Amino acid sequence: MNIKKEPIHAGEFLLSEGAGNISRETINVAAGPALNPGQVLGLVTATAEFAPYDSAATDGTEAAVAILYGPLGESDIVRRGRAVVRLAEVSEAHLTGLDPLAEQALASHFLIVR
Repeated sequence: MNIKKEPIHAGEFLLSEGAGNISRETINVAAGPALNPGQVLGLVTATAEFAPYDSAATDGTEAAVAILYGPLGESDIVRRGRAVVRLAEVSEAHLTGLDPLAEQALASHFLIVR
């Protein structure tokens, strides 16, 4: 018997967000591997591109600032995406890359992990 696991859907991590489009922004995501919705993101200081949060980095991505809204495929060039950047409650179970430091950093942007 083959059991198929359904991937996380765009925005599935959201519990609530601000009215209209106030919580989301269109962003540039650095080239790299495929990313799933709910990926915690940092901002690369030198390029102003978002990339997966990495607490050990020193390029700006050591500070969590956003959460990827929808999936992005692997790419060797900068990709356009959507991210939740403010005023939202999110499900901890649906986030990728979350640690206590990221949770604190997200809270400073009014992204509350439940």
